[in-house]
Formats: sequence, structure tokens, C-alpha cells
Amino acid sequence: MNSNPLRPDYGIDAPGVIRNLILAAVALPLLGWFVPVLRLGPVIVIVRPAALPTAISCLLGAVLMILYSKSGKFRHRDRMLKMVNWKGNETVLDVGTGRGLMMIGAAKKLTTGKSVGIDIWSKKDLSGNSMETTVRNAELEGVRERVDVQNGDATAMNFPDGSFDVVLSNLCIHNISGKDGRDQACREIVRVLKPGGRAVISDFIHTADHVKAFRSAGAETTLSGIDILTFPPLRIIEVQKAGRVHIRNA
Repeated sequence: MNSNPLRPDYGIDAPGVIRNLILAAVALPLLGWFVPVLRLGPVIVIVRPAALPTAISCLLGAVLMILYSKSGKFRHRDRMLKMVNWKGNETVLDVGTGRGLMMIGAAKKLTTGKSVGIDIWSKKDLSGNSMETTVRNAELEGVRERVDVQNGDATAMNFPDGSFDVVLSNLCIHNISGKDGRDQACREIVRVLKPGGRAVISDFIHTADHVKAFRSAGAETTLSGIDILTFPPLRIIEVQKAGRVHIRNA
């Protein structure tokens, strides 16, 4: 929760995962102390020696995830935005906008353009995730007139073909259930891009599958190395749709 209502709040990513890591960090040493040996049918598990190192790993993971949510994701957002040659008049889509981190960051690059964010508002993936919170962040960041926040499913976007100059997405596509659904989201991203349009997509798992899906949709695609300064370690996919860029003059 944001202690200052006058400052934007971009939430904690995967709060349930962080909670479970902290609970495991507390429970494992207790389990090792009271149940040093665990019998699982014919299998004997020696709990005590592994309990403390595993607990430390869980706690470290929770701390790193919190640090990413509070600091690292802003640096990562800026890295993604620098991959676009901004003119200020682009139409931009942020897929899985959450509290608007990417959408608002893009809006700050615009003058006459528009930044649209869509989401299904899952609080499992981001604490306090709601359209109202996202709109409030845009107001606090001074870009409300340059953003449009909508309900939207990444696998079935309600936009005509070729609607956007730029599509952004961070830590969204992996949340879609099943490879078919994730592949469909990638195809939708290519579909809504204008010819010559650019997408910058970041995730930590299934990235090779994302690349294949983008390429099968006819887009030129490159995959970055792992960013060790994020947790989980993220990779960025740069997507270029075939065709000539048609961005109106500012």
C-alpha cells in the first residue's frame, strides 16, 4: 500500500509468490528442527541439513522480488522504452498494463500521440491491480489526457488490424494459461501493429516460444540476453512487423 496518496504506486509483482517464499523461509527451519527425518513410504528424506540453506534461498528470492517491484522494474522499463525511436506522435499499446508502468512511461514520451493500456486486472499477478488505480497513477504522473485504460484480453484484443505504431508488454504473456493461448497473444500483438510497427516484449519464461510465435506471424524478431539485474531475470524480445512505417507528422 502506498503511504503517500499523492505519489503514484505501481504495486508489488506476484504478491502471492513473495508471501509463499517468506512462509517457506519461516517454516523450513522449524520443520528441520522438529522433523529432522521425514519418511515418505520407502523414501527417507533427511530434512535438517537442507532446511536452513533452502530457507535462506527462499528469503533471498522474496527480498529480490520486492527490490525488483520497488526499484528494478523502473530501470527495466526505461531500458525497454529506449529501444523505441520515439517521435512523440505514436499510438502505443501496453498489453497487461497492470498499474500502468509501461503505459505511463510511454505516455511521457508522447506529445500528440496516445498510450493505451489493457488488462484483465488480476490481483494475483500484481497487488491492488485495478483500472481505478491505473487511472489514478496516470493522473498523478500528469499524463491522464494522453492515456486510455481499457478492459482487454491479450489473446483477443478488441482493436482493428494495424492500430498501433508501438506495442509494449512486461511480465504479462507468461501468465496466460497454455502454450496455445500464449502463442495467440503473440499473434495478436503482430496483428494490431501497423506495418513497420515495433513491439518490445519482456518476460522470464517461455521466451523462446514467444519468439517462434512472433516469427510464425511474419515478424522479424530478436531476443536479448538475460538481465541479471532483474528478479526474476528477464529477457527482452524486439519485434518488427514487415512493411513501411506510416507515422503521421506531428
